[in-house]
Amino acid sequence: MNAPAGAARPSAPKLKTRKPTGIVPWPLLLIEGEEGAGKTYSAAEFSRSDRIGQMYWIDLDEGSADEYAAIDGANYLIIEHDGTYRDILEQVEAVHAEARRAAAAGDPPVVLVIDSGSALWRMLTNWTYERGRRTRKNRKLLQEDPDAAYDIGRNLWNDALERWNRIIYLLRTLPGIAIVLARGKQVSATDDNGQPIQGRSEWKVSAQKDLGFDSTCWVRMTRDAHPQIIKVRSLRLQVTKKKPLTLPDFSIEDLVFNRLGCSVESQPRVMPALAGDLVQPWLTRIAELDDTEKLKALWRAVPDPANRLSRDEIATVRAAAEQRAAELDSPRQDMGDGALTDADKLRAAAARKAAEQDTDAEQ
Repeated sequence: MNAPAGAARPSAPKLKTRKPTGIVPWPLLLIEGEEGAGKTYSAAEFSRSDRIGQMYWIDLDEGSADEYAAIDGANYLIIEHDGTYRDILEQVEAVHAEARRAAAAGDPPVVLVIDSGSALWRMLTNWTYERGRRTRKNRKLLQEDPDAAYDIGRNLWNDALERWNRIIYLLRTLPGIAIVLARGKQVSATDDNGQPIQGRSEWKVSAQKDLGFDSTCWVRMTRDAHPQIIKVRSLRLQVTKKKPLTLPDFSIEDLVFNRLGCSVESQPRVMPALAGDLVQPWLTRIAELDDTEKLKALWRAVPDPANRLSRDEIATVRAAAEQRAAELDSPRQDMGDGALTDADKLRAAAARKAAEQDTDAEQ
């Protein structure tokens, strides 16, 4: 509709642009392959380089971080964690913050090694299956037949993928060098229904399927052949389809600083996280709070224009804060010594409805 005569027209949005820098960004390296091919050794060897700063090592169910420190000149710190996703995520966030500090100070780049991405995805997969077993429908099914096959809702897999992507985003935007080690091997090819195809095989990386796409450079290592670059995002290196680039004298230092062209001037990739709205980060923050005073302060701060929230988004965030405060004031009884309240039932119904809507939207 046309604006009434004399009414002020809203100002047009202003363009936000910048000139490209041409600087090679710090990479996220995926190094995958067979057991005993040298993946972990190559990462530990890289810690000897005088062109990097502190290397941090997150050992996830591999158990080799202590042993490889015996390599002559190896210099890295092992990050301790309790095995839970939250603790692992917090440690990755801590390294991200330290890498940002080092970059701002002009120090050599921080390096983060995750050994391995396969273990991280396996943990999230196991978590998803366990959650699937606990649904009301599957509990009833497994009570009747403990060996029955059961379905896992897509919403549960979406939760696992969201957790994976939170860590991958931190690695992709690390102001330093991120290295993810993973297992890879030749397996029988399968059709769209997951059934083996007779006489055909394919290479399989044991991790979330998009890890290769998310990485800057993808290196494959096998026991009886030279390392190969499967994919690279670079103007200096070219890898054509089905023709990997063989590197007879492979080292991570040579790959990063000579072949990819990284230097002290390198920067993290400028890559804002994509989001449908501004609500989700607030909801995540609210879910992690366990202090009603902090929730009240957040509730009061939400309308601040600096937060750029719409009226509907403010209402959503405030409602979530109120619900979280109510949960803290009247926690549910976990040991069966209290019936569900009407509020509990309403929250459960809302959660089920949201899950159904998510599933319908994806179909």
